[in-house]
Amino acid sequence: MEYNTLMNLHLITVVPCFFIGTLLLIIKKGTAIHKGFGRVYMVLMLFTAVVTLFMPADVGPQFLNHFGWIHSFSFLTIWTVPTAYTAIKKGNVRAHKRKMILLYFGAIIIAGGFTFVPGRYLHDVFFGG
Repeated sequence: MEYNTLMNLHLITVVPCFFIGTLLLIIKKGTAIHKGFGRVYMVLMLFTAVVTLFMPADVGPQFLNHFGWIHSFSFLTIWTVPTAYTAIKKGNVRAHKRKMILLYFGAIIIAGGFTFVPGRYLHDVFFGG
């Protein structure tokens, strides 16, 4: 699949995650709304993380001529989502909460912030390139 197609697919799935994740941090936990949006958030996060694994790193050093440091957030997501889901299904609210906060701030805020560095697509979109 072409890089631009993958990038657009990633943006289409990750942008809603920013808004849904923010909502989930704000609203009352354990409600039907929280659970429903949480499921959508988890599916979108997993999907977007898998998509990014097919996108070669454009900035910085590469490992295996493909992966860059930013891919570590993809692997973090692929590990965190199922373990957070398992934690809540087992009734471990504390572990679920910790993992979901880690996921939001690590994969959305920190990784998302790095997409605005010079040389990356979103930097060019927002700041000219």
